Amino acid sequence: MSESENDQRFIGLQNCTKKGFDLVMKNALITFLKKPTTKAGIITAIMFQIIFSLIWMTGYDGAMSADRMKNLKVGIVSLDTQMGSAVAENLQESLPVQTLLIADEATAKTQLNERKLQMVITIPSDFSELVMNPDKIARLHYDINESNAATVKSIMGTIVGNVTSSVNKQAIALGAKNLLGGNDLTEQQVASAADSLSERITSDISYSNPVNGMNNQMLPMMMVLAGYIGAMLLSLNLQQSSMMIGGQLSKWEQFAARGIINIVSSIVVSLVGTSLLVALGGQMEQGFIAVWGFQALFILTFMFVSQLFLMLFGNAGMLLNIMTLSSQLVTSGATLPRELLSDFYHGLGSILPATYAVEGSMNLLYGGPGVGHSSLALLFIMIVTLAAGALAVLLRKVPEREQ
Repeated sequence: MSESENDQRFIGLQNCTKKGFDLVMKNALITFLKKPTTKAGIITAIMFQIIFSLIWMTGYDGAMSADRMKNLKVGIVSLDTQMGSAVAENLQESLPVQTLLIADEATAKTQLNERKLQMVITIPSDFSELVMNPDKIARLHYDINESNAATVKSIMGTIVGNVTSSVNKQAIALGAKNLLGGNDLTEQQVASAADSLSERITSDISYSNPVNGMNNQMLPMMMVLAGYIGAMLLSLNLQQSSMMIGGQLSKWEQFAARGIINIVSSIVVSLVGTSLLVALGGQMEQGFIAVWGFQALFILTFMFVSQLFLMLFGNAGMLLNIMTLSSQLVTSGATLPRELLSDFYHGLGSILPATYAVEGSMNLLYGGPGVGHSSLALLFIMIVTLAAGALAVLLRKVPEREQ
């Protein structure tokens, strides 16, 4: 057989093989695409893009605008009886945030610890005396609570620089008036006076409830994200198991069984999560048991919330779960202060469990007033979802043999 005939046979064999492979792949693709689970998976992937884009783009829109910045609160404590009131008044007029005059430091720091304030500015009692002395430097004291959304520290840091600069100009003007008076001075004397007045105020910044590194700063967000995604997937699998079980169990037996599985799973899942935080050097100001117990509480709440959507709408309830997940990441206050959100998203966050999960987690991980308020809010949400789930079971019609 000639070489050309061999080449032709080889090419023919290649063509046949390619056609056979194409046919096999075509059949494989058609077989997969006929399955409803394949279509559901593709639709879910698309819906993730649509839902996250819509919620995040609208949720964070205008978050750093001047109108929203006015929702942040800074407390001003003036202990100086001379210049203090004038400085405080100037700050109230010039700062881009809402300012509150507070009589004493203890009250201000309590409100700061409870996150009712984002920063406290204290004008010391010897402020005027130091400003008037050309050989001394006066200080403004700033207290910032790091047990807060990730952006609070950077926003307040910017405000600190602006405040010190503004007050420094006031002090220089006053110092120049006192030093120069109405005297005629030589050019050299004026230059010497300007040097002595170039900096009259410095910043003294204190951070309460410090956060040790970006890995710890992102812990509340990670705990919410992992907790709700895990709850969604567990609820979806329990829903599919329920459909497979069918009439083997009554609807109330299934409801009770799912509740027990959720409770046990939340304890085990949170134990694993909290143990990993300890093993990887996570920050825990309130100790292992407190973090484990609170994490179990909010994960259990996540499970009952995500389960409710599936009980009401079947597998289509996953779309609501995706919307809930995205909304909670925006409104929880883990990365951006909730005060900077629009009224709609701020109100939405008030009824979603992640807001209280983040609030309580910050208190336990970094330090704060405790988790009593957060725990009660989570318990309330859990009871409401359980009651709604029981009502859905009650109203669900099933064949007689399933009763």
